[in-house]
Amino acid sequence: MNSTNSLADKPVAVVGSGNFGTAIANLIAQNRRVLLYTRSEESAQKINATHQNKGLVLHENIKAESDLAIIARECDVIFPIIPSAYFRSVIKQLSPYLHPYHVLIHGTKGLDIQLPKGATIEETPKLNRKQVKTMSEVIREETSVVRVGCLAGPNLSKELMAQHPAATVIASPFNEVIDIGTKLLRNDYFQVYGNNDLTGVELAGVLKNVIAIAAGALSGLGYGDNAKGLLISRGVVEMIYVGRALGGNTKAFLGVAGVGDLVTTCNSSLSRNYQVGYQLAQGKTLSEILAATTEVAEGINTVRTAKKCADFYKVKAPITNALYRVLFEKLTVKQALQYLMRYPLNVDIDFLDDPVGA
Repeated sequence: MNSTNSLADKPVAVVGSGNFGTAIANLIAQNRRVLLYTRSEESAQKINATHQNKGLVLHENIKAESDLAIIARECDVIFPIIPSAYFRSVIKQLSPYLHPYHVLIHGTKGLDIQLPKGATIEETPKLNRKQVKTMSEVIREETSVVRVGCLAGPNLSKELMAQHPAATVIASPFNEVIDIGTKLLRNDYFQVYGNNDLTGVELAGVLKNVIAIAAGALSGLGYGDNAKGLLISRGVVEMIYVGRALGGNTKAFLGVAGVGDLVTTCNSSLSRNYQVGYQLAQGKTLSEILAATTEVAEGINTVRTAKKCADFYKVKAPITNALYRVLFEKLTVKQALQYLMRYPLNVDIDFLDDPVGA
């Protein structure tokens, strides 16, 4: 594929018409024509007739499409932005139409868990790296696509739609993928950075959701900036330890996709993960919270996965452990905070001198 000709002549696809997928489609549409995939023909027709999606006004360069075969045939560059629980199944549906010349840059901040037949995540006490897949690994396992990347950063959908200043990271081992993603997304209010540590950037985007839930819980309890600052600083350390155990590089967690995304989601009521924590602190159960929303808070599943990985690799993850007990073992948020304040940590920053992390 000649990337220059492809970018100039062909539309770009966004697979996933949720709030974030729609926001990314609107960004790309400022530079190229976009096909926005939605699952039903009825939904596609409605979007094309109104030029809106769930109340969000679409750029004139966007057209909705419900046929994955058309998506793959018309577009060389595809952005899958699908909740992690459905990511593998959608990629499997798309796979027969993909070729090695396609470029896939995903925007999903979640993990895919592979367990033996008949096993459940609830009954699995620990998880190792062979059982935990990033979304780029899912793409490589299920398709013939070679050039894979991801986008991650402080990218709240509502602010992107309002064209507030923001930035993201395009991560890929292929500089060509970074270049393509940058040309498609960058504009006067949206900056794009590149990073070759694909795994590290993916894991940074995933693990910060855990800390975002905890930040929401602190706010729900009525605590202020001192507590939030403590949480964010310790959260970065915990993300790095768990992330390195899963194959990421420390540097990825200290940039826009790590600290940048973490600070944003820990301080914004627009974050779905923040809202989960806030409502837990207000006394709602997880079942009640999930029943009241149509959007996915990836951090809930990430808490469970990260906790089981931390246990396997013997990594210190007190925030993750406390949240796991709140979400799945009926510990109250106040009890979790008491546990964290008593946790024996005497060193502030130790990951810079420790090549392994423990």
